[in-house]
Amino acid sequence: MGHLKDGVMQRGSTWSFVIRVVDPETGRSRPRWVGGFATERDAKSARDDARVKARRREYVDRSRVTVGEYLDQWLDDHEVEIKPQTMASYRDVVARYVVPRIGHMRLQGVQPAALTKLYRDLRETGGARGLGLSPRTVDYVHAILRKAFNDAVRIDQILASNPAERAKRPRRVAAAAREVWTREQLLAFLRSAESHRLYPFFHLAAYSGARRGELLNLRWADVDLKDATTRIRGTTAVIAGKRVEGTTKGGRERVVALDRGTIKILAAQRANQVRDRMLAGPDWSPGEYVFTRALGLPLYPDTVSQLMPKLIAAHNEPASGASPPIPLPHARLHDLRHVHATILLLAGVPVHVVADRLGHADAAITLRVYAHVLHDDAVRVADVFAQALGLQNFSL
Repeated sequence: MGHLKDGVMQRGSTWSFVIRVVDPETGRSRPRWVGGFATERDAKSARDDARVKARRREYVDRSRVTVGEYLDQWLDDHEVEIKPQTMASYRDVVARYVVPRIGHMRLQGVQPAALTKLYRDLRETGGARGLGLSPRTVDYVHAILRKAFNDAVRIDQILASNPAERAKRPRRVAAAAREVWTREQLLAFLRSAESHRLYPFFHLAAYSGARRGELLNLRWADVDLKDATTRIRGTTAVIAGKRVEGTTKGGRERVVALDRGTIKILAAQRANQVRDRMLAGPDWSPGEYVFTRALGLPLYPDTVSQLMPKLIAAHNEPASGASPPIPLPHARLHDLRHVHATILLLAGVPVHVVADRLGHADAAITLRVYAHVLHDDAVRVADVFAQALGLQNFSL
């Protein structure tokens, strides 16, 4: 332990300072210690700032800040730099799973064991009706707390170390691989959906691999029918019941090449929309969206997501009563993206090309998500190599 000098001293590997703060309830001045600074210079700088605030009666004793108070301020501070949909998710997770359980605890008093218990409780009884949360949701809670506590260490300098780094999460059980539609099943679905007004949306989703929000954000200025490409510029989401638009998930724009058949379908979509606009006249809503509701109004994400199972049900139970030649298992709209990626990877398209097409920031993401596809395809590698050398029939 070091010696106190001008209100600053070293404690172990970190530095602390002490100031006198007037208690608003008693009017008496009392010492307040604040620690966790990496250097003496950092401690002195924070001390000087605290002294100014103390003289103005504006100082807040950081040692008394609770987890709930800190997270509330942390979310407000980060609202300008986090996408609205992500911020809404952060706020929901903190309000639903964190604050009711550890929000009352002093931030500086949180130990790894407290977070380990939090994660275990959430896994066992944290969900609706006392059911446990999925490991993925618990991991998400952990990711948010780790990020917030990191800022408490590095930026706000309230904590000496991040307790989330040493907390233990429940062991994850490997999830069974989701069944992905085959080429034949995808084609059967698209044939069944062909008569629906929003068929072009589902076709483009399947043939481009773009995300739902990215397609609903498309304007005609983003589609080049001549060069057979579309530019993915942003995305659409719903926050608190309101449709909002923002940047793509990775924050990057990308250009996706399209096949001639898809371009033909988009050209027909454009022609039909021009006709509808002429019929609507001044009632047509501005916006130039590729996919719209009646009178040109933009679509909400849930509209297409909820339509997907209805189209599948209509395919599996046709009006004629006959069984479909190719029954379709349940699938989500997002699964069209998985089908797109899987078919490309099995066709031998390089992973980095597929990653760029999907808008993954790094090919490592594609490798992780589609590891099972690449593993299944790896058994062909030996034969491909042998065939390339013309030795497949070689025998000793």
